[in-house]
Amino acid sequence: MDIKDIQNLIKFVSKAEVSEVKYKTKDFEITIKTPLAGSEVAYAQPAVYHTAPQQVAAAPAPAAAPAAAPSEKAEAASDESKYVTIKSPMIGTFYRKPSPDKDVFVNVGDEVSVGKTVCVIEAMKLFNQIESEVSGKIVKILVDDSSPVEYDQPLFLVDPS
Repeated sequence: MDIKDIQNLIKFVSKAEVSEVKYKTKDFEITIKTPLAGSEVAYAQPAVYHTAPQQVAAAPAPAAAPAAAPSEKAEAASDESKYVTIKSPMIGTFYRKPSPDKDVFVNVGDEVSVGKTVCVIEAMKLFNQIESEVSGKIVKILVDDSSPVEYDQPLFLVDPS
């Protein structure tokens, strides 16, 4: 069954005002559910008739790695507790430069003062300058350039001393 057949089946089911149809062959299974309101929703689930090879040897290795991680995270958290975090005031795309041909606003080790622009966040085609709310030295940049950021996401760590 190709994609055109599936689309035609979805259209037929939605016009027939049927709430659910299941179609099953040897290699393929599809379930089409439509609400009674008339809008169409399709759920395609390929049937799996063979089992994937199990990787027994690989399973213990990931389990062992998280056991060491909590102690590392605890040490990092205690070290970073003395720093002030500059957080994103909005959702958007984080940029370290005002434009691609310019230098970055700040680097690790740079001194910042209150009101100094540290980055730009693009939201809905508007570039918003993000200013430091604290004076100090940039210790760590927590976001990669041109990365999406969320509201209240940490961007920089600043040592206020």
